Amino acid sequence: MPRSSQLLHPSREPAPVRPAATVLLLHDSPQGIEVLMTRRSMTASFAPGAYVFPGGGVDAADAACHAQATRRTGQSELHLTQAIAAIRESFEELGVLLARRADGAHARMSDIAALDRQRPFAAQCLQQGLTMAADEVFVLARWITDRDLSRRFDVPFLVARMPEGQTPVADETEQFEPVWVRPADALARHEAGQFFMIFPTIRTLERLQQFAKVGDVLQACAETEEPLWTSCPRAGLFGGKEARYMEHESPFGELALVCPDGQIVHPLDWQSERPMALLKNVSRLTAPNPGAMTGPGTNSYLVGDPHTGYIAIDPGPADDDHLQRLWRAAGGDIRMIVCTHSHPDHSPGAKPLQALCVKVGADGNRTAPPVLGLPSAPTARAASEFTPDRPLQNQELLTLSGQGLEGKITHTLQVIHTPGHAANHLCLALLEDGLLFSGDHILNGSTTVVDPPDGNMNDYLDSLDALDAACEAHGIGFILPAHGYVLGEARQAIAKLKAHRLQREAKILRVMQAHPEGSMDDWVTHAYDDVPTRLWPVAKRSLLAHVERIQSMAPGNTASPA
Repeated sequence: MPRSSQLLHPSREPAPVRPAATVLLLHDSPQGIEVLMTRRSMTASFAPGAYVFPGGGVDAADAACHAQATRRTGQSELHLTQAIAAIRESFEELGVLLARRADGAHARMSDIAALDRQRPFAAQCLQQGLTMAADEVFVLARWITDRDLSRRFDVPFLVARMPEGQTPVADETEQFEPVWVRPADALARHEAGQFFMIFPTIRTLERLQQFAKVGDVLQACAETEEPLWTSCPRAGLFGGKEARYMEHESPFGELALVCPDGQIVHPLDWQSERPMALLKNVSRLTAPNPGAMTGPGTNSYLVGDPHTGYIAIDPGPADDDHLQRLWRAAGGDIRMIVCTHSHPDHSPGAKPLQALCVKVGADGNRTAPPVLGLPSAPTARAASEFTPDRPLQNQELLTLSGQGLEGKITHTLQVIHTPGHAANHLCLALLEDGLLFSGDHILNGSTTVVDPPDGNMNDYLDSLDALDAACEAHGIGFILPAHGYVLGEARQAIAKLKAHRLQREAKILRVMQAHPEGSMDDWVTHAYDDVPTRLWPVAKRSLLAHVERIQSMAPGNTASPA
């Protein structure tokens, strides 16, 4: 992980989390699933005025009355306590009672009328011979309140079918206006500014839309006693406003790197005018070359500080304004220029940047930082020809050092040869801070193209294994790609990427076997039917790489592209 001395923002301890529970009461309607929601009081200490699902804090009494609840096989002590808390809260807030009578029938309105919402709930159930139906309450998700908030909760979002014959009645103190609403309608009304909801509610409703019936939701939850997802969101600034993101969303890893304790200060807008500090010793300047193949543009990185000088990684295209900004961001003190590979959106700027850095000594000698990398292979396209001043060796160390106010400062980049996307591709590991500069081998938001003959799928997958080993050996937690935001959970990202490639390959093999006389154009329509057709010409390059790999593993046993 990054050294604390390199973090941009002072460390702070997020507020502790408190246990709570909430429940989505569902029923089927002719239009689909509907969920019961209420509006919180405008004076509530948390999410005032928001439309929410009933719920609240977990009390000690909830854990003390397990014997008064029915329990399904596999339901843990924790989940039982949470279910009891949700049952209690739904009764206290909405007068909905998830319980059974002594004869096994579900509680009726007459049973509810015999209970007082202001008195201890479990004791009243015991007195009335009611057993809480915790076995009918399932875990849907787990939300942990964002690190930036002063009141934080660890909340399972539970689901249960609304008991027949009961009518919700709000307590008119904490909750108001109970309403049955389809998830899609709630989201549309929120978007129109008519139905205020907080982030976890919105994201939960978005996922609830995929289910057609209540039974489908309960079945999905019954298959595991674990949440279908767990999230502690992070927030940044986008368009000058707070924006929150879950773990699977592109900006999450960058926010975890730059603002690990939840500070909402990091802008996420893509721009090319100013360098973006990620750590004190790492900044990113995105080239003004956005497009279908480059995303928001090529990320050029500067590693180092004023005491050590800088290494520039991937200067990008030969764009004068971009290179001038990169040079100025380093105060003109660039010691090395490294290209991860020779593609035209990465390496053409190397020599012009080197020319900007030329210094003339007192003796009249001219010095300039070396351009480093691997020379392009004979298989490279003409636009990707590249010859460095010196070729780098696999596992070679590139070191910057200097004397700062707190002593010696060192920044060490280890070279990792990673052919696959290009024969001369390499990645760089910043050892002291656990960062991986991945070039085009790993991207955020898309998969890289493997384009034979310079690209090779066997090499690509082997290189992913090499990067995973490096991440394990050096404690690398973050990946800084040449296109897109920083990725967190480096090893998980690599594993997911490799699994995606192998799943795609399995699909391609099935298509080849089903259409043995097909052409590449035929195969791409079936193997990439989940990809927009405008991207098929690009996808066909990676398709060829997969076909070559399949044929190399089973020569003579598969179809050949016609």
